[in-house]
Amino acid sequence: MNQKDTPAVLPPDLARDDEMNANSDLAQATLSAASASAKAGTERKPRTGRLSEAKRFKIFSGLANRGLAEEVCRFVGVPLGETKMQRFSDGEIYFQLLENVRGADVFVIQPTCFPVDEHLVELLIMMDALKRASAARITVVIPYYGYARQDRKDRPRVAISSKLVADLLTTAGANRALLVDLHAAQIQGFFNIPVDHLFASPVLVGYFRDLNLPDLTVVSPDAGGVERARFFAKKLDVPLAIVDKRRTDINVTEVMNVIGDVRGRTCLILDDIIDTAGTLVKTVDALLAQGAAKVYACASHPVLSGPAVERIANSRLEQLVVTNTIPLREEAQKVEKIKVLSIAGLLGRAIESIHMETSVSTLFN
Repeated sequence: MNQKDTPAVLPPDLARDDEMNANSDLAQATLSAASASAKAGTERKPRTGRLSEAKRFKIFSGLANRGLAEEVCRFVGVPLGETKMQRFSDGEIYFQLLENVRGADVFVIQPTCFPVDEHLVELLIMMDALKRASAARITVVIPYYGYARQDRKDRPRVAISSKLVADLLTTAGANRALLVDLHAAQIQGFFNIPVDHLFASPVLVGYFRDLNLPDLTVVSPDAGGVERARFFAKKLDVPLAIVDKRRTDINVTEVMNVIGDVRGRTCLILDDIIDTAGTLVKTVDALLAQGAAKVYACASHPVLSGPAVERIANSRLEQLVVTNTIPLREEAQKVEKIKVLSIAGLLGRAIESIHMETSVSTLFN
């Protein structure tokens, strides 16, 4: 072989240096290409700057009032979160989240209505699962707050269960609470987390304003509801009357007398909760005995337990208007006197305001 045909052989040290330089150049070229691709991807999809896109947002619901939760989701424009709720053979609740909530702003909609204890435990277990799944913030949305009627020691050796429930919710993982028409406004102070307290009155006021009932008088069924009734009467620009009620036992009341002129007028009884409807029916009878022409009633929370539906159906009440904080039982849905208004829009606007960190105060009235 001639000398010119002999391949050049580099010394081992120089060959190794050339190989390292070639690998370095290749790595630098790859890094530059990846950087350019990432930059191009960012330019193709610019951020809009909206908080809802910069911050994950989810709504979940228990089994207490899934229909209301679905309405709220349609109003807000987000799908209802996917979950799995089952029971063991002994009745224990099994709950699992079926989607990722890490770092998300989560709202849980669950009224603690009948069966109260069952729905309360459902809510506590849901929040525990969310907390352990690393949700950034958990806002518990309770359209009807059970155990609210035990808010003070009015007798010796009784529990203040509304405070106990507030502590349970906080311990389970709630960072914030959104409540509707508490039985007593001071229950807000039982929470050690921020509380937004909404009123269903805008929905109810709008309905009765459209009815345009003649010679209307708003009636508070007891002294404790005077502030609520006064606000309602002011919104409708009508007079106010009060019924003096004495409670002789749990779910047992005796109407004493009517304070205010109701003769010949259309009366509208305003309450927050209608449970057994005993107070409602007695108030209707007392107003009619005082010369009232017609009697309507409205309430935020249609608990309607025991003989309530039968009492309302057989009463001289013209109409009972309630909201869907609690789903009506099947037998109540068949009573033509009972009309249901939706608060989904009210809750939806409040949830949007809380998520976007804007003021909720405009919804309090």
